[in-house]
Amino acid sequence: MTAEERERARAVLDLQEGRGTVPLLDEAGIAELLRTARRIAVIGASDDPSRPSHDVLRYLVRAGYDCLPINPNASRVAGLRAWPSLAEAVEATGPVDIVDVFRRAGQCAPHAAEAVAAGARCFWLQLGIVDWEAARIAAAGGLAVVMDRCTKIEHQRLLRG
Repeated sequence: MTAEERERARAVLDLQEGRGTVPLLDEAGIAELLRTARRIAVIGASDDPSRPSHDVLRYLVRAGYDCLPINPNASRVAGLRAWPSLAEAVEATGPVDIVDVFRRAGQCAPHAAEAVAAGARCFWLQLGIVDWEAARIAAAGGLAVVMDRCTKIEHQRLLRG
């Protein structure tokens, strides 16, 4: 096992055992967030229909959210205009409630800083993503934090279930 794999395993165990350094939204907080949020920026949204980020984006749009795909390598994702950065999307279209991130752990800290600068309410790391440094940045900036959960799954479970 590499040092990077050990660190990732440690981060996931800390999350699962409640030893994290940042408070995370609990189930009631997530349900309230999903009920009241209207705009979601999806960082790492893929134009490839076989990718989970594409499926989640399409689900969120069908569920009634105004979604902004963020992908510097795509012009459109799921029929929506894709933006090269969160800052450009917010500048052109207005604020977002949730910044939903589909990036590898270790690549999320810059996105946490972007979410803080954009004035988002929540920084959400998708299922399988645990990045305590990104969580610290977001929480220090006043954002609620969710890690290792899928917006689609949580919406189905808590609001449609």
